[in-house]
Amino acid sequence: MIKHHPKFELLKSFVEGDLPASLAAGVAIHADFCSICQQHIDLLTEQVAEMSFEQQATDKLFIDDQRQSYPPASAHLDDMIAQITASDALASTQRTAAPVTMSFKGTQYQLPNALRNMSLGKIAQIGKLSRARVQLDEGKIHTSLLHIAAGGSIPEHTHKGFELTLLLAGSFADAAGEYVPGDFIMLDQRHQHQPATEAGCLCYTVVNDALHFTQGINKMLNPIGSFIY
Repeated sequence: MIKHHPKFELLKSFVEGDLPASLAAGVAIHADFCSICQQHIDLLTEQVAEMSFEQQATDKLFIDDQRQSYPPASAHLDDMIAQITASDALASTQRTAAPVTMSFKGTQYQLPNALRNMSLGKIAQIGKLSRARVQLDEGKIHTSLLHIAAGGSIPEHTHKGFELTLLLAGSFADAAGEYVPGDFIMLDQRHQHQPATEAGCLCYTVVNDALHFTQGINKMLNPIGSFIY
């Protein structure tokens, strides 16, 4: 069962369109796994739509008071019907589109719908770790698909900025417990962990700075901390 979810403030920012594409995609992917968060998103969306409608009605009354001209009501109705029809056609196309897959270490994974129109870089590998960048051009924010092969782990580390790890397939564990597909794990410099997987896993990750390795000889990996995520 999913135990880790986006905070309410993050869901609210998602609905209001205030998140960068990387985090917005993470919330959308999580919502595909989590019916509870999807219900929260639906409710927030309704609230935002109602507020927008009320604001538009207020604006219209104000403009009417200023005696400015408006197109006939039928023209507005025609525009609305055209927009709804176009939206339905787009949704139908998205539902019937073929799934996007990617192979890591010989295992084929079906990628989330939110990544369907995002470009992916080539797969780079270090030992049991494989990483493909999601090409979003968000400056210091790096978004990736990170695969850890069976028996693999990431050395104990903390974070100079934030780190979002969203488990897509498989499982991994750290000192805080075991994670399942859909878990939305948001960490920062206050957290220190060592993710490890017995059977292998695929994650969607977003960071805005490099990892910082904290234990023994692994500290020598700090110069390449930005490569892994």
